[in-house]
This record gives sequence, structure tokens and C-alpha cells, in this order.
Amino acid sequence: MTASEDLPELAGRWRDGVVLKRDVFSTIERGRFRTEAGEVDAVLRRLDGVPWWSRALAQLLFWRERRALAIAGRLGIAPPLLFAGRNVLVRGWIDAVPLHIAKPHGDLNYFRSAKRALRLLHRAGIAHNDLAKEQNWLYADGSAYMIDFQRASRIGRSGARFRVARYEDLRHLLKHKRRYAPGALTAVERRVLARKSFRARLWMATGKKVYYLITRGLNVTDREGRGMRFTREAPAIAARLKSHPLVRDVAIVAFPDRRAGTGLYAFVEGVAADRELHDFLGGATPEHLQVVEALPRDAQGEVRSEILELVAMNQLDLIGPLVKTDADRALVDRIISDRRNLRDRFAF
Repeated sequence: MTASEDLPELAGRWRDGVVLKRDVFSTIERGRFRTEAGEVDAVLRRLDGVPWWSRALAQLLFWRERRALAIAGRLGIAPPLLFAGRNVLVRGWIDAVPLHIAKPHGDLNYFRSAKRALRLLHRAGIAHNDLAKEQNWLYADGSAYMIDFQRASRIGRSGARFRVARYEDLRHLLKHKRRYAPGALTAVERRVLARKSFRARLWMATGKKVYYLITRGLNVTDREGRGMRFTREAPAIAARLKSHPLVRDVAIVAFPDRRAGTGLYAFVEGVAADRELHDFLGGATPEHLQVVEALPRDAQGEVRSEILELVAMNQLDLIGPLVKTDADRALVDRIISDRRNLRDRFAF
């Protein structure tokens, strides 16, 4: 059932798009939302499909995000809150890509922007509390934005709890800076990175292990929305496909699927027919399999899985800035034109 059909709170204001993520706490979709100024691109978080046993926690996370977005959105460092009801939240769409896809190596302006955004958030009395995940940082023409405020807290700015939360937000940002612009780290920033707060050390020793145990058992998706199917099934499928004489290479990515939760999409470099490869696999097969003339690669020859993920999710409008040469653009355009996941698509 789609949001446009079964969420009376939206009263016909939502046009369905593509599923971005699904777990036991919510479903997130991209689509179009009608405001007083007209229809705009937007993102919907809905709780109607949440199982009963995770409902209480899902509701708590929902209200945390609603409260934080109402403030952070007005600061220009996060998407604006467009609508919020009991079981649905609609935020604006930012034309940007997640940090783990953008990979802003050496982009110092981006990390200056991120530090400024974090400073504004903290001055408003909000701690994000989940900035270790790269997908919670967006990259838009060198500017930084934050999303996913489900764990955000609003605490008195003079209290010890807020000081610790603020410190951990900064430390997590600096971990990303260390990955993409290590030479730009200052001496002070290096000291921050070297010193975890007591709360962080306690979480690593106790809570994080319990979290992983629970989420793995529940098949909750990871950083790129992959989930345990990607960990358990994808390697075996890839190995089987690579053993076919007409296959040169294989790249499997995960995507949120309306029916399966986490779907697998196999891009196969070779000359075999799709049906032949499906028959060759026999048992476990991906939701989609596409034979391509060549996989997109970077200058070092590594497969550009971030582009393939966007193709699998039909986030086609985000691919353009990631493709730098005419030859690469032509290759990616041919992959896009022959893509298989046409059910979860939307004409933006």
C-alpha cells in the first residue's frame, strides 16, 4: 500500500516516489508534497508499517526528529519540516548526495561548512548524536547539511550532558575529516580525535555490542541501507556469477525494496544474456540482474559502487555531479537506460 492511498493525514497532498529506506522503526520515501506555494520535492517518514514490538521506540525517535527538524530546518543546515502528524513526517528535499557517495577528498570548504553547521546546531541547544554515520551528512556543491535527527536531544546548553554530546558530535565530524582531508586537521582537532568521552567509551564497550546483536537479528539495514542480505547472500551470488565463462566482473548493490525490505541488484560485466545468468544461478537470485558492457570505474580501476547504488534506487538526478568525463557519462547513461528497477521509480 502506498502513502498516497493509506495515510489520511496527508489528505491527498503526497505523490509517491521511491523508497529510500525501510526498517523496524519507519519507512522513508521520496516523492512530491503539495504546499501552499505549490508542489515540491520532499521526503516522507511514516510509522504505519512499524511492528507492534518496536512501536514505542519508533514513536520516541519520530518525536525527537520532529522537534529537532523544526529548529534545524529554519537554520538552513537541515531540510525544512513541511508537515508533521501522529504517524507521518514530511521534510524538504535537498539536492545533495550523502557523504559516503560524494567522497569529498581534500575539499576543505565542505568541512568548514560542516563545522559551521554543527556550531549553529549546538548554539540552538540541539545535539545530533548520530553523526558517526556518513549518510547523515549531505554534500551539496561544497556545502554541508545534516539529516536523520531521530537520536537528537535538546538539553540545557550549560549542562554537562550537553557538553559531552556536543563534544561527541564534533569528534564524529572530525573522523570524517580525517578520512577525506587528513592533512587539514589541526593540532587541536587531532587531540579531540584521540580522546573519546567516557560516554563514548562506555557505549563502545556495552551498548554498541548489544545494538549490533539486535539489529543483525532483526535484519536492520546498515550505513548504505544494505542489511544482512547483502552480507550473507551477495558474496555467494557474485562468486557464482563470476564463475560463468561469459562474465568478466560483478558488482552487487543493495536497495530499499517495497516488498522485500532490502533488495539486491547485480550489475554483470560480460556478454551473457540475463535469462541465461538467472538460470545459471539456480537458487538464491537477486531481485534485479543487468548485464552491462562495462562497469563504471575510477582512475584506480575500482568499481564505482556509489553510482550503481543510485541507479538501483532510481536516484538518477543525483548521478550527474559524480560523473566527470564524457566517456564515463556515456557509459552510465547506457546503464541507466537499460536499468531493471522500474517499479520504484518516479518522474521528478
